[in-house]
Amino acid sequence: MLKQIHAYTLRNGIDQTSDLVLKLLQIPNLPYAHTLFNLIPKPTVSLYNKLIKAYFSDGKFHICFSLYNQMCLQGVSPNEHSFTLLFSACSSNSSSRLGQTLHSHFVKLGFVLDVFALTALVNMYAKFGMLASARQVFDEMGFREIPTWNAMIAGYAKSGELERALELFGLMPCRNVVSWTTIISGYSQNGQYAKALAMFLQMEKKKDVMPNEVTVASVLPACANLGALEVGQRIEDYARKKGFFKDLYVSNAILELYARCGQIDVAWLVFNEIGNRRNLCSWNSMIMGLAVHGKCKEALNLYEQMLRVGITPDNVTFVGLILACTHGGMIFKGRQLFRAMKPKFGITPKLEHYGCMVDLLGRAGELQEAYDLIQGMPMKPDNVIWGALLGACSFHGNIELAEKAAESLFELEPWNPANYVLLSNIYASAGRWHGVAKLRKVMKGGRIIKAAGYSFIEEEGQIHKFIVEDKSHPRCEEIYALLKALYAEMKFKEV
Repeated sequence: MLKQIHAYTLRNGIDQTSDLVLKLLQIPNLPYAHTLFNLIPKPTVSLYNKLIKAYFSDGKFHICFSLYNQMCLQGVSPNEHSFTLLFSACSSNSSSRLGQTLHSHFVKLGFVLDVFALTALVNMYAKFGMLASARQVFDEMGFREIPTWNAMIAGYAKSGELERALELFGLMPCRNVVSWTTIISGYSQNGQYAKALAMFLQMEKKKDVMPNEVTVASVLPACANLGALEVGQRIEDYARKKGFFKDLYVSNAILELYARCGQIDVAWLVFNEIGNRRNLCSWNSMIMGLAVHGKCKEALNLYEQMLRVGITPDNVTFVGLILACTHGGMIFKGRQLFRAMKPKFGITPKLEHYGCMVDLLGRAGELQEAYDLIQGMPMKPDNVIWGALLGACSFHGNIELAEKAAESLFELEPWNPANYVLLSNIYASAGRWHGVAKLRKVMKGGRIIKAAGYSFIEEEGQIHKFIVEDKSHPRCEEIYALLKALYAEMKFKEV
């Protein structure tokens, strides 16, 4: 119909090309709209912006930049909205050099007071990891909207500068759900799970902000890693009431919660509930949960089922599979899977896969093969790999390889007392007291002190951390009074 209207206007000398372009962008029919757009002698900046926005929404960022060049060549002056779109396109396209060039054009044209364009600019630099540039733009802004603060906080969080992110978060005049989610996600993605959960619990106390799907998908992995099942279940109940389970990120996070916390039967129910929406992440979470909790054959069977439905494994899948073989003592199957990664699936083994293989071989007593595998690695072995070999040598009493593993560990992490203690125990088991004395002397001379172990406990939705004879808890007097009563009762029952 639009093509017929276009033909009619051309025959009758009526120029409605701009209106037709707008209608085509609404459909959308980008190729035809662009063809008609090029017939307009000098399009308005508004029409340019609409076409740039359409291509941005379609993910064709290079065409956005081409349109900007065309705009400049035709003598059409871009406005603030043009730069808002272009900065966003640079962010999505990782075009840092082009972004800096556009920034200089933006300044020369005098658009330094537009909060929307400046927010897009802060976001662009933050996504590039150019935090100094992002902060400079942020600090020079006379007025900031909440999204401006969120963009800067997200940049710090993504780069692992969580103290600066939290500092900025605390300075915000007001916060929305994105602000809270950004800081929670930052802690979670950087492995600071206790802080992520604490921030979520703090957010829950605020009556003016409610968690959304992204918040839930960000905090549930923290619950999973902390083993905070009770809090996780409460968050799941909230998510289901709000209809968030239909979001695959949320449903996968719920699956991971149960799989990690050892609730395998419930994890199976969630896995089946996800049904045809399952993606590779869903399969990996279930395989990993089964592997970690000793359901080795089930993990391998699920992998075969995954292949049958046409899902291609990734490097995470193979970590779970080799881990399953380790826990099940299936050394032949583990070797087979490891060797099939590159030729069958084009997946180059990473440090994690070598670590799992060293653990598998070490537990099976194949210490020389494990050592040879380390020696043949295409990358430098890390402390986890040498630690797995040292642990296996401790179990099987192999002093020669233990010394080689320990020597590498002393170079990688000379501050870690666990490596000295483990080698000392190996020497003690073999009656080599001279070696024990030598290690103690090294530890004493280097002031290497064994760190106190600690545990987490979940009680009434709160996570508590404690060490041996800990007296830092605000209710420690009540805790020790209860322990004293328990000891007395236990002694009484023994009598």
